[in-house]
Amino acid sequence: MAKYTESKCKQCLREHQKLYLKGAKCYTQKCVFTKRNGSLPGSNRYTYKRQTDFAVQFREKQKIKRIYGILERQFRRYYELAQSQKGDTGYNLLQILERRFDNVVYRMGYAPNRATARQLVTHGHFLINGKSNNIPSLLLRENDVVSVKLKSQKNGHFEEPLKGVEKSIPEWVEVSKDGAKLISFPEKEFFDPSLQPNLVVELYSR
Repeated sequence: MAKYTESKCKQCLREHQKLYLKGAKCYTQKCVFTKRNGSLPGSNRYTYKRQTDFAVQFREKQKIKRIYGILERQFRRYYELAQSQKGDTGYNLLQILERRFDNVVYRMGYAPNRATARQLVTHGHFLINGKSNNIPSLLLRENDVVSVKLKSQKNGHFEEPLKGVEKSIPEWVEVSKDGAKLISFPEKEFFDPSLQPNLVVELYSR
């Protein structure tokens, strides 16, 4: 299974933004991005030129890919799917990424980050509508219910969702004792305003 192998902290530094790839650590003073104040390695020795439009668009694409832990080929397929749907292609793209099985598990609060959520899914700890599924990239539909397997519930990790300010459950996911239900797709207001999917659309439209 293809995945990013470079340091997660380096990914944040490269994008000049906290991507919260390491969960709770990203909210503490131990965060490398906080310690370095967001500066790139070697930035004190080099003068960086003004970025071209292409560079800005490319970096935005890389940032979104890293946040959701997706590589290029799959990301391109998601873009084509978003393009085939009605409405704003950039908004559709983010909505599709949020509907991924591993991302919904992360939003439920059972994992501190998406990488851990992906691992939990591939290890087969969750059910979708009562049926076992271990495909992290599966796109959930409205009214799908995600629940923890009965056998896995005995594991202390799944006694209750993780707590903390960083784990606020979004309004479009309804969590109960029986699991989490995708009551709707995320609205545009839900997404981080720092994400600019329109730049990705411009990049792929070249």
